[in-house]
Amino acid sequence: MIAVDLFRDRAVALFGLGGSGLATAEALAAGGAHLRVWDDAEAARAEAARRGLEVVPLGDVTWREVEALVLAPGVPLTHPAPHWTVSLAHAAHVPVIGDVELFARQRRADCPTAPFVAITGTNGKSTTTALIDHLLRAAGHDSRMGGNIGRAVLSLEPFEPSRTYVVECSSFQIDLAPSLEPTVGILTNLSEDHLDRHGTMANYAAIKERLVEAATTAVIGVDDPLSAEIADRIEAESHVVVRISASRELDDGVFARGTAIIEAKAGEERTIADLAGIGSLRGRHNAQNACAAVAAVRALGLGPAEIAAGLATFPGLAHRMEQVGRKGRVLFVNDSKATNADSTAQALASFERIWWIAGGKPKSGGISSLEGFFDRVAKAYLIGAATEEFAATLDGRVPFERAGTIDRALELAAADAAADGAAEPVVLLSPACASYDQFKNFEVRGDHFRTLVRAIPGIEGVGP
Repeated sequence: MIAVDLFRDRAVALFGLGGSGLATAEALAAGGAHLRVWDDAEAARAEAARRGLEVVPLGDVTWREVEALVLAPGVPLTHPAPHWTVSLAHAAHVPVIGDVELFARQRRADCPTAPFVAITGTNGKSTTTALIDHLLRAAGHDSRMGGNIGRAVLSLEPFEPSRTYVVECSSFQIDLAPSLEPTVGILTNLSEDHLDRHGTMANYAAIKERLVEAATTAVIGVDDPLSAEIADRIEAESHVVVRISASRELDDGVFARGTAIIEAKAGEERTIADLAGIGSLRGRHNAQNACAAVAAVRALGLGPAEIAAGLATFPGLAHRMEQVGRKGRVLFVNDSKATNADSTAQALASFERIWWIAGGKPKSGGISSLEGFFDRVAKAYLIGAATEEFAATLDGRVPFERAGTIDRALELAAADAAADGAAEPVVLLSPACASYDQFKNFEVRGDHFRTLVRAIPGIEGVGP
């Protein structure tokens, strides 16, 4: 744990007692803050009390005595309306911050030379985060990964000058972190997302921009116009910018040429690695993730040989193009993290012959934007609440079947793919939907799919 002693002997209010909220509360308590915590859920309050935290209705707090409101990232700050605790804090002129802000402030106080890599973006940030951590560890570095992936950031080990912190940051966390100063800040890409929490695309992009603008070295994907504009804008402000691209060659930056990852400086090129044969990094989206990771670890001093060796052993992330099994020629892929069409597009672009399991709780726009990939889909198996909407989109374009559940969809898809004569038929769970109609979250959905696949007689594991 990173004990946060910045508020020792001072009053702090905290709302939101999920995993990261509890970790933040314990870090503040360990640092000597006079902490009052609350959550609307009775079970969360009971767990906090069990851990020895002081659970107090924040409406009863004397706000003029409070130094800060620490808000869990899942709690609305501005849209669709500020949470009631935020309104109370603003009325009393109390700053509202989050766990990543506490991490940044404590690092600055305790060990400002500890390398800190912060990663954000609409898509690809989790894979990029995990890949950077893997490359550092494979090269023998002491690396700790957390934030919006895996461990809460304040549950990581205490700061050391030689310890690198690789932290995935959601837009919600950045919005609560006004003084981020990462050694390397990464923006993978931008597309429409979370507008219910940020109001407009302009607001969403501006929040993401803050992370790279504050970095010593900014690594920015330039394959979408908004990110490219951010790169140009902050470079014009004399920030160090490394551009990355999976779709075009760069005179300066890191880009993909086919499966090769190229580093260019003033037009001089150097091949850092080749992704050919690395199943966990298949597809153009993973080429962009690899470019971002390569640019980051190059800024931290890793050499091409150790980067290439690390890339070759990357196992990939659960639920993100995760190769969970193979039976004969048929590959089974768990892409449950694809909760919107943009994410599913990356998966559909990565395979030639797809038996596609799709559906769940639909998001605005549906799957009409995926029309360009429909010729890769041999058949779709529709599940959940999106079934009829997706059926209407696919009708006359892609053969489909209303399967209802993942269990039935996998049974049908596995049988159809086994009879396919293609070199590598792929049974792909890439729902393009949230999971909440049938599962608690995308992890539970993906775990269920993986368990079903591995129960298929004759299934074999798939390595990186």
